[in-house]
Amino acid sequence: MALQWKLVIDCSAPHALADFWAAALEYTVEDPSTLVRELLASGQLPASAAVTHLGSERFAALAAIRHPDDPYDPFTGVGRGRRILFQGVPEPKQGKNRLHVDVQAATGSLDELVARLEAFGASRVEFVDEGPAGRWWVMRDPEGNEFCAAA
Repeated sequence: MALQWKLVIDCSAPHALADFWAAALEYTVEDPSTLVRELLASGQLPASAAVTHLGSERFAALAAIRHPDDPYDPFTGVGRGRRILFQGVPEPKQGKNRLHVDVQAATGSLDELVARLEAFGASRVEFVDEGPAGRWWVMRDPEGNEFCAAA
C-alpha cells in the first residue's frame, strides 16, 4: 500500500512562500482558520502562534498548499493528497538545496513559463540547453530555493 506523504520546506516566511508556490503550481493554499480559531478560543493555542493572513487566522509558523483536485478535511483545511508544507525556522538558508521541485509547463513555451514564474517573484539563475535531452532554466523562489522550469 502506498504511503501518504507531504514535502516539508523550511523557510523564513511560510505564508509568502506558500502563496508563491500555490501560484506557480496552480495549487490551493490550505485554510486552517476554523481549526486555528477553535484552538485560540479554547486556550490550546497561544495568540503568539497565530497570524492573520489573507483575512483569516493561520498558524504563524506553518502554511501549506495542496493540489486543487485532491480531497481535504474541511475543518482543518489539511489536504489528503499532493501537499507541500512550509515550516518557519529561525535560521537562514545555508547552501544549495539537496531536493528541489521541477515545474513543467502543460502548455506554452519555456519563455512563457519563466515569465509567469518571474511575475510571482522567481528569478533566473542559469539556462541549461542539452539539445535533444532538453532545455530548462534553473531558477530561485523568493527565498532563494533552487528549482527548474522546463517546457
